[in-house]
Amino acid sequence: MKKQNLILFLILFVIVGIFAVLGANLMTETATKVKASTNSIHKFSAENIDGIDTSLEKFKGNVVLIVNTASKCGYTPQYKGLQAIHEKYKDQGFTVIGFPTNDFGGQEPGTNEEIKQFCTLKYAVGFPMFAKITVKGEDKHPLYKFLTDKEIHPETGGEVTWNFNKFLANGEGEIVARFSSKDEPESETVTSEIEKHLSKKEK
Repeated sequence: MKKQNLILFLILFVIVGIFAVLGANLMTETATKVKASTNSIHKFSAENIDGIDTSLEKFKGNVVLIVNTASKCGYTPQYKGLQAIHEKYKDQGFTVIGFPTNDFGGQEPGTNEEIKQFCTLKYAVGFPMFAKITVKGEDKHPLYKFLTDKEIHPETGGEVTWNFNKFLANGEGEIVARFSSKDEPESETVTSEIEKHLSKKEK
């Protein structure tokens, strides 16, 4: 009997050990997912250009270039380049998303409908455009509070400086690069980062 009890005890000990390991792994995995979600653009939502509330989680798995746009800016012709890279890389899991703002020089005075018409007719924009938001000051949109927070993003954070600042997010929604208004969408500076993160996504 003593031998049987010892064997039973050993079996139970092994089973408990296995469950302990599984539980620890599950907790670690859950913690990792929570950490990732808190540092991701996917937790945010915004109205699209047609006024429909849209979760950025729809872009999960895609490399995303986030751009604050304006229709009457010296950098407005960058719409052409943004559309070009969107077309070039979209089949690889890349998208541009535009957020019009009137925060700099009053260079986006139009309504969402007017902005949509301008983007479509002037630059044949096919990438997702969102409703006009504020990207600085007290009324800053929560997405841009996140993007510019230097505690969360010590390397890419800091206030948006002008129209057509650009933030690059990887497939998990983490910000991995930032570009100034002067960085043309089709420049090697921008496209090399896009390609780098698209290649990581494929592995």
